[in-house]
Amino acid sequence: MSRVYNFSAGPAVLPLEVLQEAQADLVNYQGKGMSVMEMSHRGKDYMAIQDEAQANIRELLGLSSDFEVLFIQGGASLQFAMVPMNFLGKDTFADYVCAGNWGAKAAKEARLFGQVNLAASCDKEIPTRMPEPDELAWTPGAAYAHITSNETISGAQWKQMPVTGAPLIADMSSDILSRPIDVNAFSMIYAGAQKNLGPAGVALVVIRKDFAEKGNKALPNMLRYTTYIENGSMYNTPPCFSIYMLSLTTRWLKNFGLEAIYRQNVEKAALIYAVIDSGTFYRGTAAKAYRSDMNVTFRLPTEELEARFCEEAAKAGLKGLKGHRSVGGIRASIYNAFPVAGVEALVSFMKDFEKRCG
Repeated sequence: MSRVYNFSAGPAVLPLEVLQEAQADLVNYQGKGMSVMEMSHRGKDYMAIQDEAQANIRELLGLSSDFEVLFIQGGASLQFAMVPMNFLGKDTFADYVCAGNWGAKAAKEARLFGQVNLAASCDKEIPTRMPEPDELAWTPGAAYAHITSNETISGAQWKQMPVTGAPLIADMSSDILSRPIDVNAFSMIYAGAQKNLGPAGVALVVIRKDFAEKGNKALPNMLRYTTYIENGSMYNTPPCFSIYMLSLTTRWLKNFGLEAIYRQNVEKAALIYAVIDSGTFYRGTAAKAYRSDMNVTFRLPTEELEARFCEEAAKAGLKGLKGHRSVGGIRASIYNAFPVAGVEALVSFMKDFEKRCG
C-alpha cells in the first residue's frame, strides 16, 4: 500500500526511517526476544532507550546541567493545569499571552488556581497574529509568564521570543525542535509529542532545577515536577513505547541537523505561501509577519470550494487538509518529518485547482 502525504496537525507525520526501524524491532527488539512494549521499565534495555531520549534532547537544545529533561503523561493539556498548580497560588499572579486557542485554554486552566493577568490578548483577531512588542504589558512581580510559541489552529508563530522579567514558560507543542532557540531564556518549556517528537502518549518537559524547587510541595506526588526530577521520570511506569519512538525521532533529527531542518522548514512553508500570495483565490489567515512554518492556514472564496478542495486533495493522496472545526478553512501542517515532495505535490494541486475553479 502506498503512503499518502499526511498534513494532519497531530497526531502527525513521522519520519519514514523511524517507522521502518520501529517496525523491524516491534516483535523482537534488537534480539532481546520481546517488544519494547513488553519490557520492564526498570530493566537495563529499556533504561538505555530512555537515557538516549534524554541525551538527544539535551544535545539538540544545548541544555546545561541547570535543566532537567522530564517525560510526563497527560500531554500538553495536563501541563496547562500542572504549571499553575505548582507555581501559582491564591495570593500570587501570572502573566499569560492569549494569541490563539491554546494560549486561551492554558489561561483558563490557570484561573482555577490563582490570578491571571493578560499581558496581551489577540486570540479573536483575523488575520491571526502574535502581539507586537509594544502591546505586551508584563506585570512586575509575576510568578511566571506563559506563552504559546506556535498556535496550531490559527497558524501564527512567535518569530522572536519576548523578554518578560519573570520566569518564562512556553508551550512549544507544535514547533519544538523545528528551529534553534536560546533555551536559557526560559525557565520551562513543554510539548506534547505528537507533532515533532513522536506519537501521542508523552509530554516533554524541560525545566530549570531551581525553578522546579519553587513548586507547591503540598501537591500529590504525580503532580509535582520535583517528583519526576528525583525519580528520573520513573516514579510510575512511563509511557515506554512513546519514549522509545521519541528516542528514534530525535536520533533522526540529530543526524539531519537542527539548523538544516530549520532551513528546510522555512523553505517548505515559503513554497505554499508563495501560491497563497500569487493572487486572490487563496487567502492566508495569519498576518505575514507571524506566519507559522509548521501550520499554513488559508481560506478559499467559499466554504463549498473548501470542501471540494479537501475532497479532491484526499483523492490525490493529500490527506488531513481540512482546517480545525472551530475555524474551518484549510490547514497544511508540515512538521519536521513532512517531506519536501509532499509540499511540492500540494503546491501543484493548489495551482491546478485554482486554474479549474478560480
